Amino acid sequence: MKGGFRQSMAWLHTWAGVVVGWALFVIFATGTAAYFQEEITAWMQPEATPAASPAVAAEQARAFLQRVAPDAQAWYVTLPGKRGASTQVFWVPAADAPPPDRPTTAMLDGAGREIAARATEGGYFLYRFHFDLHYLPVIPARYLVGVCAMAMLTAILTGVVTHKKIFADFFTFRLGKGQRSWLDAHNVAGVLALPFYLMITYTGLVTLAAQYMPFGIAAAYPSEAAFYEEAYPLGPTIAPAGRPAPAAPYAPMFDLAGRRWNGAAVGFVNTVNPGDANARVSLVRSSAERMASRGEALVFDGANGALIAPVANTGVAAQTESVMIGLHAGRYAGPLLRWLYFLSGLAGALMIATGLVLWTVKRRARLADPARPHVGFRLVERTNIAAIAGYPTGLACYFLANRLLPLGMADRAAWEINCLFIAWGAVFAWTLGRPARCAWVESLGAAATAFALVPVVNALTTPRNLAVSLWRGDWTYVGFELTVLALAAGFGWAALRAARRAPVAAARRKTPAERAAA
Repeated sequence: MKGGFRQSMAWLHTWAGVVVGWALFVIFATGTAAYFQEEITAWMQPEATPAASPAVAAEQARAFLQRVAPDAQAWYVTLPGKRGASTQVFWVPAADAPPPDRPTTAMLDGAGREIAARATEGGYFLYRFHFDLHYLPVIPARYLVGVCAMAMLTAILTGVVTHKKIFADFFTFRLGKGQRSWLDAHNVAGVLALPFYLMITYTGLVTLAAQYMPFGIAAAYPSEAAFYEEAYPLGPTIAPAGRPAPAAPYAPMFDLAGRRWNGAAVGFVNTVNPGDANARVSLVRSSAERMASRGEALVFDGANGALIAPVANTGVAAQTESVMIGLHAGRYAGPLLRWLYFLSGLAGALMIATGLVLWTVKRRARLADPARPHVGFRLVERTNIAAIAGYPTGLACYFLANRLLPLGMADRAAWEINCLFIAWGAVFAWTLGRPARCAWVESLGAAATAFALVPVVNALTTPRNLAVSLWRGDWTYVGFELTVLALAAGFGWAALRAARRAPVAAARRKTPAERAAA
């Protein structure tokens, strides 16, 4: 042990955070944004209009699918909810059908008409990037995220041990005190939402526990498929009869589901063998209605509307996992609780960022010549800037690209994402050729400018600007744009603080003789 228990914990706390700190910051930031993924998607598709009630939207979706995909193997409908504005439909073409001449997905408005919305991944990209890291292969990326989560859990627990006055320090924050200020900020951000950090990190590991610890499954089941079939049953399957039959109305099915679920809404309608005598309709409970993430389902005969069977895994282990995932994803949360999730996530990102900066501040003071650090230190410092200021700049450019790229552009959604990474890489490349303090000021200023431009560019390219949204009571748009303006103000304030700090730090720099004497 390094000089005792607390000293060992301090060493472990430092290195558990530093080794994966850059990845942790991005994972926390994207996960935080994902709490409003539906609202982000709604902003990034301004053409979308509110849909009808779930039962009416389901009938409209079926009428649309009967026109465009009557011979499909299956239809999948995502119904509008309290946060989603439109109806989403997807279908699986028949096995012997020629390649489709159009996309097999569509968005419908309140009248059941298809909306020609711009191609975008919206908030769903941020949700997936949170644990798939986009460009990396999925399985290795999830293992990497798991390593980061374990390091985060280690850093949280050792941080509580290391900072014996952590709760007293929560009420102490001293601006303009150099290293002391960074430590104060780190402590405040760490204590501010400590239960949230423990919950979100642990439940994040639980969501992929079957991948991280597959040994129990291998010991108890003949195959992985057998485990998933028992753990997450999909209901009975049936082959098509080959005889056409009229479809039963959805309204009685929705009424029965509402009674069974104590008034909870239907989130998804899935139809297998549509238009066939052996059609099966599954109504899946909305995950926004309760903490458990895996919704119950009711399976009906698609021809006569009779209830065939409820599909629900009520095992204790399955229910526990479902609640853990629901806690992590926060889909059950109402507006106030979702904002609390969001603000706690921002505090977590701030905690990670201040920890990374504190590491470089402390070690710069120990260098032989702090004004001329070695290459390794310079690279760590520039990577800090790229993660803390570069990624937010890229995120703002992702939103800007949504408004500026041509609507008919090939692979438009992919290029929105590419713009994020191009801007992120450009910030990192810029910092390599600049002094550290200048790089901080310029990168933070770039993030502030990019976020401030988002409402401006939106007002110039769409009729749904902030003033119009306020007048119409479109709180999704208002909330999004006020949030990006708040982020712009935060990064602008940080850039000003960094700019004012630079000359003071330079004036206090000691000469080599003074350092030797000290």
